[in-house]
Amino acid sequence: MLYLASLPLAVWLYLLGLRGGFWRVRSLLPPPLPVPVVARVVAVVPARNEADIIADAVTSLLQQRFAGVLHVVVVDDASTDGTGDIARRAGERAGGAERLTVIRGSGPLPGWSGKVCAMARGVEAAQAMSPDYLLFTDADIHHDPQNLASLLAIAQAQGRDLTSYMVRLSTANAIERWLIPAFVFFFFKLYPPAWIRRPGATAGAAGGCMLVRPQALARSGGLEAIRGEIIDDCSLARSIKRSGGSLWLGLTRTARSLRPYGSLAEIGGMISRTAFNQLRHSWLLLAGTLLGLALTYLAPLALVLSARPPLMLLGGAAWLLMTLAYLPMVRFYGQSPAWALSLPAAAAFYAGATFHSAIQYARGTGGRWKGRAQDT
Repeated sequence: MLYLASLPLAVWLYLLGLRGGFWRVRSLLPPPLPVPVVARVVAVVPARNEADIIADAVTSLLQQRFAGVLHVVVVDDASTDGTGDIARRAGERAGGAERLTVIRGSGPLPGWSGKVCAMARGVEAAQAMSPDYLLFTDADIHHDPQNLASLLAIAQAQGRDLTSYMVRLSTANAIERWLIPAFVFFFFKLYPPAWIRRPGATAGAAGGCMLVRPQALARSGGLEAIRGEIIDDCSLARSIKRSGGSLWLGLTRTARSLRPYGSLAEIGGMISRTAFNQLRHSWLLLAGTLLGLALTYLAPLALVLSARPPLMLLGGAAWLLMTLAYLPMVRFYGQSPAWALSLPAAAAFYAGATFHSAIQYARGTGGRWKGRAQDT
């Protein structure tokens, strides 16, 4: 029993010491800006029914301050709410209509996921402008004026082919404060940025903000190489790294998501849309994942409540390490340190969302987003 009870503690000793320092928030932030980079950049923004937030996203892009030229291509992916027209008006109000192109799409081609197909249409339009970099960014992202400059600085100084920021997500309500920092923590545990930045098999990116060299994209086979993927960001990162590209992934304070998550169902839907796809639709991997979550996050709490001093000590030590590892992310999001104690409950929620993802796939409704089921 003591041997089994020591497993959660062993797991957390490994995670803190040998998992690339994924929990060290300071190491995930971008370095100070060096000499400004002169570059021609085309931002590609796939957008489907984003009428309420597309104006903010477009305006923030057109207001970027850097030593170069930025053109924005919005791909209106068969929206029914006037997204494209709103984007055009935003460009006019921002005084950047001549630097904005809006393309009306007709939905994904056979064999393509919706977002990747929209991105490909944007890249096709961007090619005529001969960009030095492509900025793939979602329609729900607000970019502070210096955000692009910081991405370019990292890409240029470190020779990166794909430079990506995990943007700040909304923590406006109690549900978001409980679950959003945990989501980012789990993401970096799965894809340790230190491992991503060095040669090796680990590859990952955050799709809300990715700066890519067109030559590296072409060398990897372009977006056609990932045409059917619904986890487009990490799939693109793998494709570029396998073809010899160099990656950088980190956190930022200069870009944030405009999309609120007002309920447990909305955050659960965000996870269940892709979780079973991430597990390669393997029920065996699903079982292993759920068991691993229980061992890592729930077993320490169960041991603390066991009323047996040796087990309580082991469980308490594991929970303490868990809390210390999570605390930097809680602080990054400006939350009370007390939220760090809630990680076991957040893990239980995400375990349920992962299981729900498998059920949705079995029902033929996996990957549902904006009215489309893309993982069936």
